[in-house]
Amino acid sequence: MSSSQIPPDSAYGSGGRTGNSVLSPSAASASALSPISILTPTSASTLYASPDSATQPFFGAKSEPDDGDGASSGGSVAAAGSYAEPEKKKQKRNKPTLSCYECVERKTKASCIALPETSRSATNGRRMTKPPKRKVTMSGMRPAIPNLADRGTVAGRIASRGSVAPSTGLLSNLYHSSPTATNVFGVGAEHPFANYWTCEGGLPEVIGVLPEKLQADILLNQYFECVDPVYPIIDRHTFYLEYERFWSLKDSDKTDAAFVGLIFTMMALGTQFVSTTNPRDRKQTSEFYASAGNQALRMSSYLNTASLRSVQAMVLVGYFLINDNHASDGWAFSGLLLRQAYAMGLHRDPNIVSPTASEFDKQQRRKLWQAVLVQDTFLTVLLSLPPNATHTDVRVDDFGDDSASFGEPNLIDVAYIRGSWMLANLVQETISSPRSLDVPICSTQRQKSKLVADFRAVYRSFPDVFRSWDQDSITQLARSNKRVVRQTLFLSSNYYHNLMLVHASESPDVPVNVRATLEAAHEAITSFFVLFSIFDTEARVWWVFHHRAFLEALCIATVLSESKRDAATADQFLRDPLFARARADITRMVQILQRMADGEQGSEDARTRMEVLLAY
Repeated sequence: MSSSQIPPDSAYGSGGRTGNSVLSPSAASASALSPISILTPTSASTLYASPDSATQPFFGAKSEPDDGDGASSGGSVAAAGSYAEPEKKKQKRNKPTLSCYECVERKTKASCIALPETSRSATNGRRMTKPPKRKVTMSGMRPAIPNLADRGTVAGRIASRGSVAPSTGLLSNLYHSSPTATNVFGVGAEHPFANYWTCEGGLPEVIGVLPEKLQADILLNQYFECVDPVYPIIDRHTFYLEYERFWSLKDSDKTDAAFVGLIFTMMALGTQFVSTTNPRDRKQTSEFYASAGNQALRMSSYLNTASLRSVQAMVLVGYFLINDNHASDGWAFSGLLLRQAYAMGLHRDPNIVSPTASEFDKQQRRKLWQAVLVQDTFLTVLLSLPPNATHTDVRVDDFGDDSASFGEPNLIDVAYIRGSWMLANLVQETISSPRSLDVPICSTQRQKSKLVADFRAVYRSFPDVFRSWDQDSITQLARSNKRVVRQTLFLSSNYYHNLMLVHASESPDVPVNVRATLEAAHEAITSFFVLFSIFDTEARVWWVFHHRAFLEALCIATVLSESKRDAATADQFLRDPLFARARADITRMVQILQRMADGEQGSEDARTRMEVLLAY
């Protein structure tokens, strides 16, 4: 779709219009004074509500199994319902007080103290992270890192930056006072897109470097085999209809430049997963295709116009850059992606901004926003930086698969997308935002128990195929349905990695749950072990997957190191089977890193990670 063909609701800047969502002053006042308009994870009656409704919870824990973290918060749903209409006391005058919205509604003096945690208004969907109180330190030393999972690094590598965790995970060492330019995360050292293009060449020059159609078909098939199961953002049927039309014309005057960029980016990702060439040739070829895709996007003026195809291409460019060892560039590019997604109005409910669109088009917009949200959320988890895809009224419950006109819908894909979406919504507020400011994830034992219960509620919403598996069963499933296997391993890794961060969090009133941390880390890293045993080549390519596994091994190593030094747990360290299994996990991770690092073309990242783990 050319820039001139973009519908009014997709034009740059139109996504910011509120249209029918603008409230009247009276409605806005009523919304602001709603007794459940402020929801925080610390509240005993917290429900993580969808941003478009204060009365319908996004999801809530139906029950809370014993998680070992303290008192259960069962019955919180009932508490929320009973608190919705508190009894009002009569007063002679309306004396202003410094109170929260709930206390103002009750006309009483505020007795609650807002914790430095993430909170969302259920009526307008906004999220904000309040700054933590100033921390008093001795001798100018930084305060302790509030998450055990972020402490595993050698001395002197912690950077003086907004959050300490990025340096911990990526092993970089930066200081804002450096007079010269520095690599942001210590990953990737050169511009990701080599320049092969002339000023006058334009789009015909890019189309001219396309391989033969047979070769392009092979690479696209590789993309749909390896990448699409994990990030199913492109409808295969409609893509191939446009793809065949493109090859029949191959005329730059009648071709959407953004679609050409999408084709090249998909071929670049497909090339990364080809196993018949050596790593060096694979890297050069994929980077050439990525450069062509970027040039095609430039020809489409993707920075001042936006379309579904251009945003799809930008999502995939981000994953390509990360896989290509350009995490710094991937992070920067994701910022552009978020701006364009907002400008297109993808963060808005399609029923509001595109009421006349077909149901299929509405679902494609929801699917694309989910892809943007998931990429942003889980990248911020790895880098411990603030989330950006935070303002939206698109509901998970509204997403389905309206592909009846193109065949039977893939219900497993729908469940996978919704499961990843629900997990991202929870992680964004409760993990990404606090960690970006080195704020404890949980400030009270009750809050931690409630948060664990919320994670388990999300997990119970996954279909059985994503939950009921072991290494033998999933290896057997890989013979008949590799797509479901990939989705199962990615979803499990994401879920247990974030659950590990919850259990590893501590504050003055909440200690680390050592056993639960090791259990969650084991489940998370096992997903990587299984991926490596079934899809060896893919496990080497997916940077986010093997980097998560490294962080999990680092967390396990930190737990074991601190337990060994503690006299109270030293005997447990030697005799407890849980600790023995944890040591075995580190040993296996080191062995895999050794295999990835071997040879002249071995991974330098794998060598560095192996050295760090061996130091324990």
